[in-house]
Amino acid sequence: MNQLKRNQIFERLKKQNPRPTTELYSSSHFELLISVILSQKATDLSVNKATPALFTIANTPKKMLALKETGLKEYIKTIGLFNTKAKNIIKTCEILVNQYEGKVPQTREALEKLPGVGRKTANVILNTAFNHPTIAVDTHVFRVANRTKLAKGKTPFEVEQKLLKVVPKKYQKNAHHWLLLHGRYTCLSRHPQCPICIIQDLCEYPDKTI
Repeated sequence: MNQLKRNQIFERLKKQNPRPTTELYSSSHFELLISVILSQKATDLSVNKATPALFTIANTPKKMLALKETGLKEYIKTIGLFNTKAKNIIKTCEILVNQYEGKVPQTREALEKLPGVGRKTANVILNTAFNHPTIAVDTHVFRVANRTKLAKGKTPFEVEQKLLKVVPKKYQKNAHHWLLLHGRYTCLSRHPQCPICIIQDLCEYPDKTI
């Protein structure tokens, strides 16, 4: 795919959705961090059903710690892998309280040291909370980047690095959200909605459903 096509793709995505953001509910950096950890291998919908009640009771690291693992599990037991996530969240809250005065750190190195936070989660936090031009590659972004030929790669990290090279800088801040939402609602895994896709004429996928 040439750079002209890439520019056009993001220009159209921007026109359709000028100010994209995460669909996870949160009202603070801490709530966003917890929501993103909970969303791993789970849907945003399942997380959004659980977190309002949780954040009413525990919207700071200290309040979350007061719940302890057992109490936290009662709020997130409808979310996949809730046992592991509860353990990681409590450990993360301990670190936030003891090392960061209860605040979410703003560097990749510090974020990736938090239990339950990998590169993708760190990228989401850096981008959504702190406006860094990072591109988190989840299953949707990975699929769209490869299928359209926007940025082909065999691993999420490889796709991320290629996207950072080919996505024009003026679009990098929102690129993750645009590609994720496009994959979630249009460029579906099994049945891509090519007839209604706003970039189908720019996409280089050979098996379009049109």
